[in-house]
Amino acid sequence: MRAAPPSPASAGRALPWAAAALVLVLMLLVIVRLPWAGDLGMHAATVQRLRHSLLNPGNPLVDADTPSPYYSPWMLLLGLLARVTGLSVFVVLRIGALVGLALLFTGVWSYVRTLSAHRAAPALAILCVVFLWGPDVFNWSGFLGLNSLALTVSYPSVLALGLSFHFWAWLTRALRADTGWPAWIGLGLLWALILLCHQFSGVVASLGALAVVLAARPARATLLRLGAALVAGVLLLALWPYYDFFALFSAGADLEAIHRPLYSDLLPRFGLVLLGVVALVFRWRRDHRDVLVLFFVLGALLFVAGGLTGHYSWGRALPAALIPAQLAAALETVSASRRGVRLLWACLLGIALAVGAWAQAGTLGYVIDRSYLPAPVAAKYRTPWVGYHWITPWVRYGDVVMARTTPSRQIPAYGPYTVAPGYPDFFLPDETGRAQAVTRYYAPTTDSATRLAIARRYGVHWVIGSPDTAEPWLKEVTRGPGDQVLYKVAP
Repeated sequence: MRAAPPSPASAGRALPWAAAALVLVLMLLVIVRLPWAGDLGMHAATVQRLRHSLLNPGNPLVDADTPSPYYSPWMLLLGLLARVTGLSVFVVLRIGALVGLALLFTGVWSYVRTLSAHRAAPALAILCVVFLWGPDVFNWSGFLGLNSLALTVSYPSVLALGLSFHFWAWLTRALRADTGWPAWIGLGLLWALILLCHQFSGVVASLGALAVVLAARPARATLLRLGAALVAGVLLLALWPYYDFFALFSAGADLEAIHRPLYSDLLPRFGLVLLGVVALVFRWRRDHRDVLVLFFVLGALLFVAGGLTGHYSWGRALPAALIPAQLAAALETVSASRRGVRLLWACLLGIALAVGAWAQAGTLGYVIDRSYLPAPVAAKYRTPWVGYHWITPWVRYGDVVMARTTPSRQIPAYGPYTVAPGYPDFFLPDETGRAQAVTRYYAPTTDSATRLAIARRYGVHWVIGSPDTAEPWLKEVTRGPGDQVLYKVAP
């Protein structure tokens, strides 16, 4: 007797899961390659310092004894893993990427399960989170478009967002059931852990949690337990020994300047999310206290407030508006009351996801050689950074290297320090002076004696330059990509 063919409904449920599985496989292959761009060097340098000193790692980028917000509980765990196992920093980061990716995918599944019992809902949600962005690729830590996720999968932001989804799911279930005090204390500690691991994702987690609480309308007894959870979280934030969490609220203007681009080209970067905004309108009409609607409103208000007041770093809260809209777009396909509406919505969502997937197609270049990709896909691929492994046969751990900004974002990943940090460092008192010294060193009008004085002042052992930056007191050691030269400073 022949088996009956699968029904259209079962095929419709299987298709999203198959597509989500392909995304997972692609991301696993990306982790094997671990493309280098953005902040990877900062996180590798952080693991390097903790690997050598768990208790007093110092500044991760420059030779200075200062705290750093990058010394989070997660990076401490990775540093301990590197120290105990002897694994290289980049292997440890790959392990961290696997954990972060697993938490993200299971977190989306867990939270969506609190919103819908439909079997296809979690897979649709995963697809929307990675593809429902815009026709232009936007890469930034804490933003989960596929290409951005490929470049940041080993970052603490991915782990923090994965924990955030689990946090919202746990909080939702705790508000629905008679949950005891220990679980609420655990929720508070998890909230603080997310904030310590990645502060901006912690803001997103906090807004999502506030939306869950507002939608649930908890009783007074539950509010008391919620207050205890909040106290436990604040206590952990205050007691964390590696940096002063609350000092971050007074971060300087440099942080705002860096984040100003978050407010430009919104439609090309995030236009497909408008489909999710329409879905949120439908959800609001059915329930004025819908949790995703409240979550979206809180995130959008904070984002708009940042743009109006010049606090552009508040733009990092944008995922608090994007994520609920993406989830709403996925859920509308399975939750609309009429079958015809669900079919229409499925068609619209399928088109939007196809456009988003095409926009992110360049991600394939991180796992497939560009020469094997179709020309239109290869044109979307952006080559990652080469790295500075070519200097490691000579430059030792702890040596100070004079380098411009882009090399300074990579060199500390291998163990050396640079004169100026490649990233803004709120806790480094002489950050401005160091940056000015590097600029003056490489200025064409600076004389040899001044350059030597700068090198002596900061204990420079090596200089990354070009053939034009040779000096009598520099000895050329080797050459790297782009006609770069590694010079040794004469003792």
